[in-house]
Amino acid sequence: MKFPYICPKCGEELEKNGGSLVCPSRHTYDIARSGYVNLLLPQQMNAKLPGDNKLMVAARKNFLGKGYYGILADKFCEVLKRYAPENGTVLDAGCGEGYYTVNAAKALPGAFISGTDISKTAADAAAKRAKSENADNILFSVSSVFHMPVKSGSCDVVTSLFAPYCGEEFLRVLKPEGVFIMVIPSERHLWELKEAVYDEPYLNEVKDYALDGFTLKENIKVNGEIRLNSKEDIQNLFSMTPYYYKTGEEGHKRLEALEELTTEIGFEILVYGSKPDSKR
Repeated sequence: MKFPYICPKCGEELEKNGGSLVCPSRHTYDIARSGYVNLLLPQQMNAKLPGDNKLMVAARKNFLGKGYYGILADKFCEVLKRYAPENGTVLDAGCGEGYYTVNAAKALPGAFISGTDISKTAADAAAKRAKSENADNILFSVSSVFHMPVKSGSCDVVTSLFAPYCGEEFLRVLKPEGVFIMVIPSERHLWELKEAVYDEPYLNEVKDYALDGFTLKENIKVNGEIRLNSKEDIQNLFSMTPYYYKTGEEGHKRLEALEELTTEIGFEILVYGSKPDSKR
């Protein structure tokens, strides 16, 4: 299996050697017992513990593991299979705890799937998910999407689901004919949840679809409804969104009082091709 990773210190290609990734200059990065490798340099960290914390990772793991966003995972994999070569390389940039990444690995068993996230907690949880679901065509790494230790022109597809966007890096690691797939929440995603928490709920902002260096090929909308029958699931849903840290004490109290919740869910899967004259 050819790894797309490069050494974050010297830029040379990394190859697996036992339980480590090693470059020709002998810089060595051990693969953790759970199955991820830390390729984040200290100077690339924007905090002592960058990325999602344990609370957010646990919330996503528990919530997504119950299949509430299964309609998105199924459609995402369907779209991915249309664009990714059977034996290609797919990079999930900002993979979080790996729910969608592992689904992608199972949908493309002949491909190499790479998931990377700046949160060590998330990468560890993702690697454990991959092991538990026997997804052995995948490797998770800790790195920033703004400085990915990935070889230029090595990826057939780059995906980004609810993660930070860095167009220059995505263009750099994509092959000239590569595809970028981004998933964003639609305007009314979780509308009833916001109605329950806020006096004046607001629509999600959906920005201009135009991206420098890319051409929009498809926009697939995925809509549905979920019913949450426990306080735990409601709290997990709220904790894995940006609303959790933006909501005041009164809003949190309203949330804690909810016994059940039925809410809309909505997503947009945006598929882009890179323009021939894009800088790489």
